[in-house]
Amino acid sequence: MSEKFSAYDSADYIHSDADAAAYLLACMEEGGDDPAFLAHALGVVARARNMSQLARDVGISRAGLYQALDADGNPTLTTVVGVLKALGLRLSVAPLGKGEAA
Repeated sequence: MSEKFSAYDSADYIHSDADAAAYLLACMEEGGDDPAFLAHALGVVARARNMSQLARDVGISRAGLYQALDADGNPTLTTVVGVLKALGLRLSVAPLGKGEAA
């Protein structure tokens, strides 16, 4: 008997601001300094929340938002901050822990 698998999409499991924040934090810890990984993670949260409305809230086109938040995208800091704000989140900074590369 063969096993059947369905496609997994993290966006299906993000239902609240707390879920979005926890997902992005985990991705930042996992992805390290990889901006493409973070852009993709932000895109996952955006898809979970309604990309069309988010694009209107940020002030860019839906296609432009998809492109910026794709794994190959290169969003500006303005776009990242705008998306986070529209999602009810904010960007924060913390010092590196001991033993972490600078």
